[in-house]
Amino acid sequence: MNENDLDAASRPFPSPARGRLPAAPRPPRLHLLALNPTDSVTEGFLPAAARLGLAVTLLTDQPEAHERAYGRWDEDGADPRPFPALDIVPCAVRDYAEVISRIAADGRPTAVFTNSDHLQAQAALAAQYFGLPGKDWRAALRTKNKAELRRALAAAGPDVADPVWSAELATGQDPAALAGLDAPYPCVVKPREGVASEDVVLVADADELVRRCVEIRARRPGAALVVEEFLDGELRTLETLGDGRTLHILGAFRTELSPPPHFIEERLHLLPAPPPQPHTDQVLAQLHALGVGFGVCHTEYVVQGDRARLIEVNYRAIGDQCDLVLAELLGIPLFEHILRTHMGEPLPDDLGARTDGRVRMEYVMADRAGRLASAPPASVTERDGVRLDYRPLRGIGEEHPLHRTNRDFLGVLRATGTDQGRIDAAVAEFLAAHRWEIV
Repeated sequence: MNENDLDAASRPFPSPARGRLPAAPRPPRLHLLALNPTDSVTEGFLPAAARLGLAVTLLTDQPEAHERAYGRWDEDGADPRPFPALDIVPCAVRDYAEVISRIAADGRPTAVFTNSDHLQAQAALAAQYFGLPGKDWRAALRTKNKAELRRALAAAGPDVADPVWSAELATGQDPAALAGLDAPYPCVVKPREGVASEDVVLVADADELVRRCVEIRARRPGAALVVEEFLDGELRTLETLGDGRTLHILGAFRTELSPPPHFIEERLHLLPAPPPQPHTDQVLAQLHALGVGFGVCHTEYVVQGDRARLIEVNYRAIGDQCDLVLAELLGIPLFEHILRTHMGEPLPDDLGARTDGRVRMEYVMADRAGRLASAPPASVTERDGVRLDYRPLRGIGEEHPLHRTNRDFLGVLRATGTDQGRIDAAVAEFLAAHRWEIV
């Protein structure tokens, strides 16, 4: 799958031969780091790069997957989608030294960017190496590593962050070491660098804690784990965008989860603007303590009375198509703004975003392993001021295990408008009228 493509991976710039005209200057080039293809990149960042006149070198350890996802060439060899000039380059993107080497071989970049949870520190280090704007690599590491995030917030003091009990099971450490842990049960165990609620589970006592850790380690050999206090309460998000000088609040969502012991996002509702206080200011203070303030960030927290207690900080755009619908609802070039910050351009003092929009993201989930036998096709309808955009996420005939993560999503329904009651009624009607059958 990771074929060597030396032509794509290394593009030297020799001096023009004597007597020849110099080659035309290259367009500004964005170096984009990615693992698997995502809707955020395919529908958001690549089209935005094209609108900004950027050529893109996409560095990835899954080049064939990206070639397939983009459908880059039709029968005539033309690009049928609004993509920029795009080179897909095989690269061990988790290795920051390899990333820097690949970029250097491609010529001086205009910007280095990633929207991957796993590659923020690598992109930040590469940007720093080339003297380009970017996130602080320490903040990127601090937010990705959930144990380090807890240590950093504890060091900031109780005036900034409400203490959250946590403990770490280090790489290779025996889960049996947790048997005598004085934990506030029930508590949550999760991979230290995990994403998408994968292998995040609520445990009732010490025996279950050890057993769950052994199960997770069977799927993730040697992985470091974190055990944390269970933060019960309404789950919310805060979406921010900054350029190191100005920090804008893009919006906030209320998230509904599946019943314990797992934590799968079933639906999200956009909260009315402006985001509620005092929680917003508390979250911003904690982000500041973590060093977060450049580029886009998606933060999850729990409301407990007048306190905002952080669950995690994802130093990238909100995913699962929420970023796409947020850009549409706010009426701003969100993805262009994000890329411009990494090109060193300041954000406007006022983004000019709409504040009257509402959205409900409804995720249709598999409740068992098996083959998807029937499901509705993609559709877009509009009635009574509500726009329904349904996107299948799994093809009919595909067979999958039950993951208990967002990989169980069969489809996503994006419902937008200005009246929440009408939105909720339209979603209920759509779900009642369609069937998803797994056999």
